[in-house]
Amino acid sequence: MTLIVLDVLSGILLVAGALFLLSGAVGLLRFPDFYTRIHAVGVTDAVGAGLILLGLLLRTTGWETGIRLVIILFFMALTSPTATHILAHAARRDGVRVWRKGDPRR
Repeated sequence: MTLIVLDVLSGILLVAGALFLLSGAVGLLRFPDFYTRIHAVGVTDAVGAGLILLGLLLRTTGWETGIRLVIILFFMALTSPTATHILAHAARRDGVRVWRKGDPRR
């Protein structure tokens, strides 16, 4: 009984993670400028990958694999927001302009 519950919960987490990553890809393609695109990808990448890793964690049978997945989850939770912040800061420093509605230069 508990195996079925774990499989269903794992499947829900995997599908939710995939949907988050898909919405980030759509945001990357649809948003107008660098800052909104990086915001969409940065947020959904961290959440989507986290949900997928949690879903995989529920499907593991050995503790070695579980520890590796937890380490990857911790690494993703630290590096994804940091990388997004550094990219946005570097773009701002290099003069990448923020999109404004009706801006004739865009």
